[in-house]
Formats: sequence, structure tokens, C-alpha cells
Amino acid sequence: MAARTPLKKVPIHLQSAQSRMLIKGGRVINDDQSFYADIYLEDGIIKQLGTNLVVPGGARVIDARGKLVIPGGIDASTHFFRSWNNTSPVDDFYSGTKAALAGGTTMIIDCVLPERGQSLLEAYNQWRDVADVKACCDYGLHVCITWWSDKVAEEVEILAKERGVNSFHVFMAYKDQYMLKDVELHSIFKLCKQLGAIVTVHAENGSLIAEKEKELFERGITGPEGHLMSHSEEAEAEAVYRAIMLASLTNAPVYITKVMSRISADVISESRRAGKVVFGEALSAALAVDGSNYFDKSWRHAAAHVSSPPLRADPSLASYLTDLLANGDLQVTSSDNCTFNADQKAVGLGDFRKIPKGFNGVEDRMSIVWEKGVASGKMDACRFVAVTSTLAAKIFNLYPKKGRIAVGSDADLILWDPVATRTISSSTHHQKCDFNIFEGVVCHGVARCIISSGCVVLDDVDGLRVAQSAGQFVAAACSSEYVYGRVWEREKLHNRVQKVEREPYVGPALTSDTDESEQNDGAVKDSKQDEFRCRPPTRSGGRNLQDSSFAFSGAQIDDLPPVKTSSRVIQPPGGKSSNLW
Repeated sequence: MAARTPLKKVPIHLQSAQSRMLIKGGRVINDDQSFYADIYLEDGIIKQLGTNLVVPGGARVIDARGKLVIPGGIDASTHFFRSWNNTSPVDDFYSGTKAALAGGTTMIIDCVLPERGQSLLEAYNQWRDVADVKACCDYGLHVCITWWSDKVAEEVEILAKERGVNSFHVFMAYKDQYMLKDVELHSIFKLCKQLGAIVTVHAENGSLIAEKEKELFERGITGPEGHLMSHSEEAEAEAVYRAIMLASLTNAPVYITKVMSRISADVISESRRAGKVVFGEALSAALAVDGSNYFDKSWRHAAAHVSSPPLRADPSLASYLTDLLANGDLQVTSSDNCTFNADQKAVGLGDFRKIPKGFNGVEDRMSIVWEKGVASGKMDACRFVAVTSTLAAKIFNLYPKKGRIAVGSDADLILWDPVATRTISSSTHHQKCDFNIFEGVVCHGVARCIISSGCVVLDDVDGLRVAQSAGQFVAAACSSEYVYGRVWEREKLHNRVQKVEREPYVGPALTSDTDESEQNDGAVKDSKQDEFRCRPPTRSGGRNLQDSSFAFSGAQIDDLPPVKTSSRVIQPPGGKSSNLW
């Protein structure tokens, strides 16, 4: 792994001003409560929280009156290095994390994507080498499992126990590339449960999608609209259900990424109500943009929205997903940021299957969720903090270091102005990509001051100022109590299950040594056959289907019919006998 770039030493007379900070007069928002308090920070950690604090001299004072002080956002799904088909996104760990900070996200979790057959440890080291020297904010890593073998299983264990990775991403899509078989997924769920790691799943039926893509292409549909047509909601929902089923078979938790359809969201909601340990993630794009963009006359505009699963044509889906986030059926909002410029997207100009998949969102995620959730009246500020920061921290075992304002937590804070507005545009965003899918959206809620690891990276005076390599890799331990608490208790109950003790069976039984003529091709010959059957068995020894078991011999059911009282029938069936015929 490449050596880290040494940080410049800060003169002793400036250290107190840079490491000590007092935020006064703000309303502190956590996921479960809000209150007015002052916050004292030192050396990147929250040291005091309350009123009338006694703090050392030389601390910088930040006036937070009229502002909400919220935990820095956590974006649980980004792609800042190598992505789909070994294509490099235009936004890397520097420009991507810079944009994240500009929007109020102080930690990202990027996806390590090994090529099929590549060592997971090798790919992990490649990501660390790049991120350690470029990232402006703290980061963590998911590792994708793109193939399965005993060697991969050994590397998963090393990553979980020694390298700070507690989440592994698998694909049910991308046939013949990254897609895994059900039996392989079952093995992965089983192993990750033993390690206390969580499996995150891209849930789409890759086999059916591949067939539909081929069918549409042969019919002459080559544009971006073919992407939406081939990735049906049913193919997504089926895979979501199957992923939850496979996890349940091993009593393992599962995290469904990129929920992009109503029926998929309903599957997750119903599974949670049935007691399954499943978590659902909605993308900021799905809360503000719909699939009608795939039919835009501009190929560039339509291709810019291509991602998997696709945005859906249903215009009411955004409101529906926001409702589910608000009431707890979905837990996390991410961006799945993976940006490509026009020339990169144009690789698929004549074949929609080759369009690089991905769009922006890491910078605008916080504002979009506030606008669609809080400003619309669907959720309060506490729930906003939960879905943009706290629940991701709990699921990936970063809490309370991240995702909470409390003594001992990291000093990742946002001074949020709930009434200010801004208009999203590619001409003003901090990302390198030349297109913004949220172009023209007006958002209430603006970050006025952003503090990352105790350093001010954005304010109204100096604007955005970040440092390359200032971000640190945050190792995530396995066995998150938020994820595994119920699983552990269920394992205790499962271990109490014992086999049923029975008395020995003493009756007849066929054995492998039984003569073939006695077995009658697996059917036991009826010893009473000759008593009432008149046709002999077939050549193979089975019952002759033309034979009948009916016989008049012996007692019959109507031998002793009950005596019935007489009854007078005025109109018997067939008419009265006195009539002329």
C-alpha cells in the first residue's frame, strides 16, 4: 500500500485556534431528540455538550443562532474509483469527496469492485492506495463479491477480521459478469452471519433482464428507453424477495440497495412486519426524478439517467418512497454516485446495453431529502437525521462515533439553515461531471457551515476549502448490535431445538436389498389383491388400471336402510299417475 502523504505541521501558536471550537446557540438535532445546547470541540472530538460551558481560552466561537446543528451526513453508497465494465467515473475520491463535503456529507462508503477472478484483497488494497491520498473526508469500504470460491471465502474472513470491512456487496444482476448463483449467495449469507458482517444486495433478476435486453435490441430498440423496458419492476421485486428468502434460510440480516420500485419496497415492508431482519435503501435520485427522462428526445439527456435498477416511469413513486422513509419501512438514503461525462456515456450510442450506468447525487443528497421529506411535511428534522446519517452509522457499526452529536463522537457537524433555498445546477455544483439529473430543482435547506473532523471546510466567509488526503479510513468492526441483536437471540432459540426421540419402528420396511419383483418399481404389492380383483397384475407387477375394486360380495352400505315414515307427494317427479299420458 502506498505511503500516506505526510500532513503539514501546524505552528504551536495556531494549534489552539484550529483544534478548539465552540458552537453557540444552535438547536441540536439527533435522530431521537432535539434541544438547544452549545458544543465544544477539541482535536476533532466533541468534548462538551450543554449550556454555560466552561471552555479553554483561544477557542474559535461560531454563532449558530437560528440554525440547526445536525450530524454530518453519511452516504452509504458511492463509486469513486473503478466501476462498471472497468470504467473510471469522472468524479474520483478527490472531486467526489469534495462535492460530498459541499453538500453536508462528511463520510462516504465506497464500493470496492474486483473483476471476476481478481483477489478481493488485491482490489481492496488498490482502493485504499487511491483513497488514502485523495479523500477529503472520512471514508469506509464495502467489498463486492463478484465470484465465489474457497479462496474468496478465506479473503472475506481476512477483510472482516483484519481490514475493517463489515459489509460485502453481491449482485443478482449482470449475468455472465458479476451475477452469483443462489447456492453461492446462500454460502455468502452463511459465512457473513458467522463473521457478524452484513450482506448488501443489488437485487434484480439478471437472467430475465439479459433475455429482455436481447429481445428489445433485436426489435431495433437501441436507445436509453430500452434500459427501462428491459429492467422491469417485477424482475426487481422477484430478486428482492429471493434475497430476503435466502438470508432468512440462514437467519442472516440483509441490506437491499437501490430500492427503485413500489412493489420492491412493499416486499421489504411486509418482510420487516413479518420479523425479517432486512434494511432498505432509497436513492436521492428516486425521490426527485422519474423514468420519463429515458424517453427524452435528447440522447445525452436520456443516457445521463441510465442506472441499474432504472428510475421508474411512475411519477408517484418518489412520494411513495419518501413516505416509506418517513414511517420507517425504508431506513437509509444514499446517492449511489457514479458519474460519467457525455463522451463516456456515448460508448453505448448504438446499444443501450453498453451505456455506463450511474449518475450524480453525493453533493445534492442532503438537500433533496430535506426538500422532499421535511419541507413537504412528510418527516421531521429528527427523522431527516436518521435517514441521512444515524441509521447508516448504526447498520455499518460506526455509531456513535458517527451519526450522533454526543460527547466522545467525531466532530462532524453541519449548521443547517432550514429556510434558505438554493437551485441545483451543473454550472454551480462542485462535481466534475457535465450533467446534473436534479437540474433546476429548488431546495429549501442549505448548509451554512460544515465541520469535518473538527475543521471548518465550508462557511459563508471563505466558502469551500478542503484538503486532499485529510480524510481517514474508518475501520468498521463486525457484529453491529443494531443489526445482529435479534439474530443473536434467535440463534439461542435455534440452539435449543432438539431432535424428537421416538420408540423404535418394528414394522416392515423396504431395503436396498429387497428383490426388484417384490418392490414392483417402488410400489408395495397389496397382499389382499386376489381377494376382490379379477384381472392379473401388469407385466411390471403394478395394478391393472382396467381392474375395479368394486364387488357385490359381502355387506353393503344399504343392506339395512332406515325405516322412513310415509309421505304424500302431490306433484311427484314425472307428474301425477292419474293424468293422461
